[in-house]
Amino acid sequence: MLAEERRSRLLEIVRNHQFASLPQLVEQLGVSESTIRRDLEQLDEQGITRRIHGGVLFVGAEPKVPHFETREPSQWHLKKAIAQNAAALVDDGDTILLDGGSTTYEVARLLVGRALHVVTNSLPVANLFASDPNSDLVFIGGNICPRTGVARGPYADQMLSQVRVRKTILSTAAVCEEGFFNNNLLLIETERAMMRAGKEVIVVVDSSKFGNQSLGHVCSLGTVDHVVVDSLLSDEWRFKLTAVGVNLRIAEVDEPALAMQI
Repeated sequence: MLAEERRSRLLEIVRNHQFASLPQLVEQLGVSESTIRRDLEQLDEQGITRRIHGGVLFVGAEPKVPHFETREPSQWHLKKAIAQNAAALVDDGDTILLDGGSTTYEVARLLVGRALHVVTNSLPVANLFASDPNSDLVFIGGNICPRTGVARGPYADQMLSQVRVRKTILSTAAVCEEGFFNNNLLLIETERAMMRAGKEVIVVVDSSKFGNQSLGHVCSLGTVDHVVVDSLLSDEWRFKLTAVGVNLRIAEVDEPALAMQI
């Protein structure tokens, strides 16, 4: 079997079953475990699968919703760095609440396979954890926004009012001196409900969002506990965030590598 044909067959097996063990893949493909591991490394790099203890999960390609398809390549590089930093704030056994932002989605990808209780209003995020045997998933229902695949509105807010989590992880559309903003007015109350549900609130946001406003004000700067941002953030904004008591976490990015992507 040619390498390309083998990898295609491997992906088909994992996609159909959502989870596959290494012995199962070795048996069905008739190759060594080391060959399977090399193939899985490539799929992991593409974000299609994620290896966990005992096998591999299918996490799919990027969601086919406009919110993800209109991203800037350079910002996506920043989001991945931020996601790695933010994932380190989550401990095994935590109960976490994830919104539907593109940076939050990258955090979710890194958390698949860990022992967590996950609450989300995002269909793309829920799809990541739906077949994960190590996590428990609760989906927040409501009116689904077709652009983002996110539930919001009174039904979502009512369900969130009955939920309590250890950590709420949110993204944001813009940040200025007034605080954090969202460009979806219907989602603002839902995000505020998410904040009330969390003992700790973590905002994941790339540096391009700072110094801007959007349609609706979500909360002031000092309302959140942690802000995870890339290292391109200006010194002025670093001072402003720490001055209001925010725990600022800086995700280092490779600026030469970033320049090559732009």
